[in-house]
Formats: sequence, structure tokens, C-alpha cells
Amino acid sequence: MAALATTIRVAVIGAGAMGSGIAHVAARAGHVVYLYDMNADAVARGKAGIEKDLRFLVGKGKLAEADCMDTLERVRATSRIEDLADAGLLVEAIVENLEIKQQLFAQLEVMTAPEAILATNTSSLSITAMASTLKRPQRLAGLHFFNPAPRMALVEIVSGLATDPAVATTLYDTAKAWGKVPVRASSTPGFIVNRVARPYYAEALRILAERAATPATLDAILRESCNFPMGPFELMDLIGHDVNYAVTRSVFEAYFGDKRFTPSLIQQELVLAGRLGRKSGQGFYDYREGADRPQPVVEAACEGADEAVACGELGIAVPLLARLEQAGVKLKRTEGPGELRIGNARLALSDGRTATRRAAEEGTPNLVLFDLARDYASTPRLALSRADQCGDGAWNTVVGTLQRAGLAISRLDDVAGLLALRTVCMLANEAADGVAQGIASAHDIDTAMRYGTNYPEGPLAWADRLGPGFVVRVLGHLREHYGEERYRVSPLLQRHAQAGKPLF
Repeated sequence: MAALATTIRVAVIGAGAMGSGIAHVAARAGHVVYLYDMNADAVARGKAGIEKDLRFLVGKGKLAEADCMDTLERVRATSRIEDLADAGLLVEAIVENLEIKQQLFAQLEVMTAPEAILATNTSSLSITAMASTLKRPQRLAGLHFFNPAPRMALVEIVSGLATDPAVATTLYDTAKAWGKVPVRASSTPGFIVNRVARPYYAEALRILAERAATPATLDAILRESCNFPMGPFELMDLIGHDVNYAVTRSVFEAYFGDKRFTPSLIQQELVLAGRLGRKSGQGFYDYREGADRPQPVVEAACEGADEAVACGELGIAVPLLARLEQAGVKLKRTEGPGELRIGNARLALSDGRTATRRAAEEGTPNLVLFDLARDYASTPRLALSRADQCGDGAWNTVVGTLQRAGLAISRLDDVAGLLALRTVCMLANEAADGVAQGIASAHDIDTAMRYGTNYPEGPLAWADRLGPGFVVRVLGHLREHYGEERYRVSPLLQRHAQAGKPLF
């Protein structure tokens, strides 16, 4: 199958931000587009929004004036559903209500040609259920854009049980022709992105519930150490806690109460209080006029050591050694378990155990653990935790030595797996389960997370850099610590770890 020819007319039902954005994309690609809404004022606002976006591109020199005018000419605003009858692709972008969507598609099926493709932009509702009331359920598929549709590259092509593979292929090729990055998914709760992304919020919320650090500090760690575009708390504030909490609850309920998707009581309290984030003026942060933005907490300057001992291989943290040497710290290299000896302290990458437990088990009280960073050679920030047995002098020496290498040190209370490490491992675990359960291929899952959430790296590729065996060990320690199914290891991840094979 090939992409829909530009002679095929496209109808978009729903003229809100998402619907008008999809209409913008299709019209830019050369299709005549019907932008429909029952509310004539909504249609007018939707087309005005398209014109505003196009004019912005013209002003930036990214679109010629003639192309702007041609695109606007192809957008046909209407509040008469009968005008959509000759469309070959009809995309709904209306309220997230299964019954209302089913009623709409039943109406569209009757008035359009048998070969017309029906598509839904739903982010979480079942494609199978949506198509179940149709006479031609094979003609319906998911075409899930991300907001704002003109700028976000990813489109999830979602097949229900009855979806004709040829229809899914046509939508895939069409999305690609429209300049998007399409991925294929099966109709399961959350599809790819809204399912795999749950740990990004959940682990940060749990660490906050354990009072290990402030939201601003946790956001800064994931943003600066791992290059995520936004920290989880500022991202939830942007999305809206009503929306984010509803998606988490929807996925949790759809998976019959799977503990991995348990909603947060902290977020529930924010929703109940009406603190929905940016749109209400308050969330984790205060956006009201004159409010101060809290800053991440960093350790005060300490005196570091002039020399240290690198005992064994540090794995992904090897660049940290060169960074210390460049800062004037003299390094001696010996055999050992993969750690740094600084004064009378041990510094090691977390393995999912708390520092306190690990210090007790290994008989070394002055233990400090450091968190994951995407690139230890360039990260401006590093999170540390200390064992309860660790003395202040040992801690201060470690902090000061790392500060000499230009690192801002943020301390977390002694939580298992710290923040970045457990978050990345849980994202990889969820992604691996998605592959194992046939939701999507490893390639499509990593592509979806890079382009749908702007993650710096796909979670499966990241797990391969860490080593599947190490990820399994971290998750196993988290499960031991909490005693919960939430941290159970994906069978596929376990299998790859045992075989010594990469996931991606």
C-alpha cells in the first residue's frame, strides 16, 4: 500500500487544538481538508488558529507566503457534517468518551464511501471497542497525534482486533508522507507512549512521598544529569494534573489494578485541591504573578581530596575519572569492585540497594552512592546519597572532590536506586514488557519514546548501554526493598540478561 494521494480529501471532526492541528498538518501536505465542528464558533477559532500558526512560520522564514495562502485555501471550515461525505480519510478528535465516538463513527460510516478510512485520535480508548459497533470495523484504526500536532513528530498507528492491516499500512505511509515519524502499535491501554512513560512520573512521585528531596531538586537531576527535556514535576504541571492523573488511573484500571500503574496519593490531593498546574496557577510550583520559583538544593562547598583510588572498572561512569584528573585529582588505579576510594570513603554507582543496606552488607560504613547520568563527562549535576553509618567528614570529602570536577551535588535521602537510575530502569522494564506482549516492536517503542516525549534516548537502547544484567539487578533490589510487584522484572528483560543479548 502507498500513502493516500493528495487528491483524497481529509475530514477532521473536532476543531479544538488537536483537531485544528491535524487539519493544519494534512493541509500543509497538500490535501483539501474539511475542518468540522458542531459549533460554528469553534470552527472559526480552529481555522484562525491554523492561520496564526502558518503566519508564524512565514514570519520565521520557514514558509513562503504563497504556500501559506495555498494551505489556508485547502482548509474548508464547516459545521455541516453532510459536507464530509466525499472524504476518503476521516479523523475524529473529539471528547474522550467511547460511547460518543462510537455514535460518531456509526454516522460517518453510513454517509461515506465503503473504502473510506475512519481514524481516531484517541490517546487511550480501545480501538477494538470503538470499532465493535460498526458494519465495517476493519476500516477503523487509531491515528494518534501528539500535541501540538504541527510540531510533534510522532504518530502512533494503532490497530484493533478487526483493523485491516492494509488500512494500518496506508495510515503509516500517509503519516510518513505528511512529514511525521509513524510507529505501529496494537490496541492496548495507553498504546506505547502513555503506557511506557508512566514510570517517569511514578518513580519521582514515590521519591517525593519518601521526602528524599524537593520537586525542584528532583526535576533538576533528571533534566541536567539525564538530559530529559523537562523534569517530571514541571512536566505534570504543564500537562495538567487532572489529565495526567486521569491517564494514570485509566491505565491502572484497564490493567485490572496492576501495581506498576498505581496512581499517586500526592497527585490525587493536588487534583482534589484544584491545583492542576500551569492552567490553574498552582501545582507542584506556584505560577501566580509574583511567586518565586524554588531552586534545586545543592550541597555547600566542601574541601575535597587531592588524590583518589579507582578500584576496578567503573563501567558507564568511566568518564568521571578523566574529569577528576582534569580537575587536578591524582588517581591511582588498582583492581577492585568498581568504585572510587576518596579519603576513608567509598564512592560507587547505585545498584538499587540503599546505601545503608549496602554499607551494612559489605561492612564499609563510609559509603556514598552516586546516581545515573547520561554522560558523566559533561553532566553539570550529580545526585548522591549516603549511608546512615557514613560520617560527616567522609561525606564532605567526597562532595568536595566531586565539586572540584565542576559538579553541582544534590543530595537525596537514602532511597533505593536513587532517582535517575531507578527511573531509567523502570522505563526500560516497561518498554521490554511492551515488546514481550506484542504492543510494538523494540524499534517502534524506542522511536515512540524519543519522538513522542523527546526522551534523549530510547529506554531499550539505554538499557543496553547499562547492560540488561545490571538493569535486572537494580530492579531485583528495588523489589526486595519495597516487597512489591511494582518492581517485578519483565520476562523478556530477564531472558536477554541471561542470554547476554541486547534488547535493541
